[in-house]
Amino acid sequence: MAQVYRGGQPYPAGYPARLTPHEVRTREFAACRHGVDLVEVREFQVRVADELAMLNETVRLLSQENDRIRRALRDWQTMHAQECRSPQEHRPNAGHW
Repeated sequence: MAQVYRGGQPYPAGYPARLTPHEVRTREFAACRHGVDLVEVREFQVRVADELAMLNETVRLLSQENDRIRRALRDWQTMHAQECRSPQEHRPNAGHW
């Protein structure tokens, strides 16, 4: 299978790179025998590009939130580990087991 390129770079591991809203808006289609309604195609491209832009922004915001939560958890774990008693401070279990 031939390697496919996008923007001068090969797709990583053969998978296509993410589409950008700009690519969707500026995509040109070859004319065919019966043709298509160019206005309808452009309207659809605008809708898809807007949705893609919104999804990209959502992913960016969720990634930031994920990083914030990860940092907060790490900070909590560090604080909790410092406050825990050492094993020498624990009394041995007096029970049978």
